[in-house]
Amino acid sequence: MTITVGFDLDMTLIDSRPGVAVAIDTLAQEFDLPMIGARFAEHLGPPLATLLGDAGAPDDLVPHLVTRYRELYPDVIASIPALPGAGDALEVVRAGGGRALVVTGKYEPHARLHVEHLGWDVDRVAGDLWSTGKAAVLRAESASIFVGDHAGDMRGAKAAGAFAVGVTTGPYDADGLRAAGADVVLDGLTGFADWLAGHTAA
Repeated sequence: MTITVGFDLDMTLIDSRPGVAVAIDTLAQEFDLPMIGARFAEHLGPPLATLLGDAGAPDDLVPHLVTRYRELYPDVIASIPALPGAGDALEVVRAGGGRALVVTGKYEPHARLHVEHLGWDVDRVAGDLWSTGKAAVLRAESASIFVGDHAGDMRGAKAAGAFAVGVTTGPYDADGLRAAGADVVLDGLTGFADWLAGHTAA
């Protein structure tokens, strides 16, 4: 196998909801804002500033909230688990001679902290990229497959000319992912190794 596979991070490789909820609740308390962390964490995917605006944060306050959130977030890294099959999915790509990338909308230093905390061996971590903005990295790295949980991930894959693999571990069901361009939809990464074996054989 000489393929390169890109993976989204939040809700594709990791379940970041518990940690994000804590960080947002702390932020809401410090800035006296009516945001509820658990609700906020159900909409992960778009950039943080966009999510904060959607949650009702005043526009002029958003840059300050982003800065403070980035200060708080490293403390919640340890509370954020890998999703089932995530480590195996990365490993099966590399074990077969391929390259595994993490291409995410998450702030890149935080994405790197997750990869390091979980002990994953990947070829590149690229952060601060959303939707079709992921395509430039995917093309530059010659990624032929991109795996994600969000409609934006499917749009990014298609913009890069990559095979779009959707997983229903995030906010979109199978129909939503297919509508966004998914070529195949999996329940999660536990079935990724078998799917990849069949895909590469075909």
